[in-house]
Parts: sequence; structure tokens; C-alpha cells
Amino acid sequence: MPSQRIVQARWKDVAFENLTRFFALFVFSILLAVLVTLVIGSELTLKKYGLGFLWSAEWDPVQEEFGALVPIYGTLVTSLIAMLIGVPVSFGIALFLTELSPPWLRRPLGTAIELLAAIPSIIYGMWGLFVFVPLFQTYLQPALIDTLGTLPLLGTLFEGPPLGIGMLTAGLILSIMVIPFITAVMRDVFELVPPLLKESAYGLGATTWEVVWRVVLPYTKVGVIGGVMLGLGRALGETMAVTFVIGNAHRLAASLMAPGNSIASALANEFTEAVGDLYYSALIELGLILFLITTVVLALSKLLLMRLARHEGART
Repeated sequence: MPSQRIVQARWKDVAFENLTRFFALFVFSILLAVLVTLVIGSELTLKKYGLGFLWSAEWDPVQEEFGALVPIYGTLVTSLIAMLIGVPVSFGIALFLTELSPPWLRRPLGTAIELLAAIPSIIYGMWGLFVFVPLFQTYLQPALIDTLGTLPLLGTLFEGPPLGIGMLTAGLILSIMVIPFITAVMRDVFELVPPLLKESAYGLGATTWEVVWRVVLPYTKVGVIGGVMLGLGRALGETMAVTFVIGNAHRLAASLMAPGNSIASALANEFTEAVGDLYYSALIELGLILFLITTVVLALSKLLLMRLARHEGART
């Protein structure tokens, strides 16, 4: 009987190992299938334009001239604006919740942050278009044009009429959308720091900022970077909220006030209206470019985490 149970246990272990391996390979096969489908769908534009598709600003469906520079530029700029605003704000909120907030406020505020993450993106887009854009057009954009727009080099980013919509507006809306995700991850990893480490630092006379900078962040840097990458992935692929406020114009402009376009917004607006195989192929290649951008971002973040772990091991 003991030998029979051992045989059964070994058989179950082998079956469980193979089942988990199948699940892992199944996820990888889905990723590979998506990539192959995008490459096949964009075959026409790949053959006609080659790499020139990436830096061409032309987008004329009537003349069948297509280029991805404007959507790529809009996607990267709006995501950069969102991260420049969202990361510091998320860090401050997470720090307040874990280190400074009174107990009676910690749970309601944390719940409110989580509820922001549950709001559909189309609601953010509608709120941005009907509430934020008029306020931005009336108050914030004129103030930015009158102050920052007069500077020698920086002023080119804030030139033009105050339309309300544009890449800056889209970036601000995206920053509001990514803050709940980054904040939730940072708060959770900050709470994993052993209280003994922080109490020891406080006992040595460290201030709150010194405890955060020298104890909390070194202990949780991997989780913090993971939260930032999660927010960046959300910003790169966001569709509906950006579509409402970015302006959806295939024009390349240095000013952040000018209307622009993003890859996800272009796909949402034009995919159902695409007429002709070349037009359809151009849109598919935009999706392929977005897929590659997110893959490169995730790969770079993984390399960064591996480098941090290697340096940590060497220091130890």
C-alpha cells in the first residue's frame, strides 16, 4: 500500500507539472499568435513603405498615403506627460497613506483611490470633454500661453490658440487615470516594509523623509518600478478617454496645445471606416507598432529590474 500511494503521488506530480507547463505555453502561444496576426495583416504596408512608415507624417486615405509618425508621437508624448504628473502624485498619495495618514482617514481614502481605478475610461473621456476641456480652455491654457509661452525655447511647447483639446489635455486626463493603479501598487509594497526597520531608523533620529528615502524605497524599489510600468502600460494603450480630448488630427506640431492623435485613438476612430486593403493594412500596422512599443517598454523595465537585483547582490 505505501508503494502504491508513492506511485500515485508521483503520477499526480507529473500530471500537475505538465498541466502548469501547458498553461504557461498556452499564454505564450496566444502572444505569438497575436504578433503573427498583426504581421500578416500589415503585410501590404510593410512591403510598400518598409521602415519609412515609421517616420512619415502623411495620412491621406484618399491618395492612399499613410505614415505612423503622428500617432506614434502623440502616443509617446501623452504617455510621457501622464507619467511626469502621475508618478510624483501617486508616490505622495501612497506615502501619505502608509506613513502620515491618521488611522480614521486611511481606509476611506484608500477605498476612494481604488474606486477611481474602477471607473470606465469612457467616463473619464466624457468628463474630460464636457467639464475639463472648457475649464482648460478658459483658464489654464491662456495662463500657460502667457507665462511659459513667452520663454525662448520652452515657449514652443505652449504656443497656439487655447482650444482646450490637444495632447496636453490628453496627457492630463491620462495622468488622472493612471494615478489609482500606481498608487495602489506603491501603497501595497510600502506596507510590506517590516515595521522594525522603520522603527529602528526613527530611533536613530531619522526624519520621515529619510526613512522613506533610505529604508522604504530601497526595500521596495522593485515593486515601485513595477507599479510605474503598470501605469505606463495603461497610458500607452488607453483609447476612449484619449479619443475624446486629443483632437484626432493627423498633424505634427511641436506645441502641446495643438490637436494630435495617438495609435489607439486612430484605430478606434478609423478602423470601422477603412476602405481598401492598403488602408486596412496601415491600421493593422499601427496596432503592430503599439504592440512592439509596449513589448519594448516591458523588456526595458525587466532589464532594469535585473540590473538593480544584480547590483544589490554585488553590494551584499
